[in-house]
Amino acid sequence: MQLPDLSGFTSALQFFVACIGAYLFALWIAMIVWTFRDSRSRSRDIFTQVLSVALVIVFNLPGLLLYLILRPRETLAEKYERELAGEAMLQDIEERQVCPVCHHKISPDFIVCPNCHTKLHKKCDHCERILNLKWNVCPYCGETQGTPVVGRTITTPPPPPARLPTRQPVPLPSPETPKAIPPSPQPAEGQS
Repeated sequence: MQLPDLSGFTSALQFFVACIGAYLFALWIAMIVWTFRDSRSRSRDIFTQVLSVALVIVFNLPGLLLYLILRPRETLAEKYERELAGEAMLQDIEERQVCPVCHHKISPDFIVCPNCHTKLHKKCDHCERILNLKWNVCPYCGETQGTPVVGRTITTPPPPPARLPTRQPVPLPSPETPKAIPPSPQPAEGQS
């Protein structure tokens, strides 16, 4: 009995093993390139990038799994977008006008807070533009504030409304003062 000729089978097996080997080598190179690109997008530190690539070169697939566990959670672009969004929110909060007393939203041209009646701004005596309370000179017309302007009549504010007289409380007797005991009714002499 003669054995079949297996030379064609061995050459096919060698080709198949060579294809698998080439595929695994290409996969290893692809893992190294992907790790390098990913580590570069997540960190600017050269040492971290080199260590990540070396981990994949030396340990292959287990090294890639270790890198995936240890790598930073977000990329530099995601971190930049998050910080940019935070700065935009902070700027929006800073630009939002609120009353310093009651913290209700106000418009920048309000003179008085409509909620708590706090004086927020004042008008220029000369040009009637809205000014900051701390300013003593109008930046628009150059007029000093608080001084009468020639040619204009300054009206004095009306006096405050008169207060109604308050009633004085009635003093209560102190516990030390003896109370007068009313006399008890006595029976008439004719009645028994």
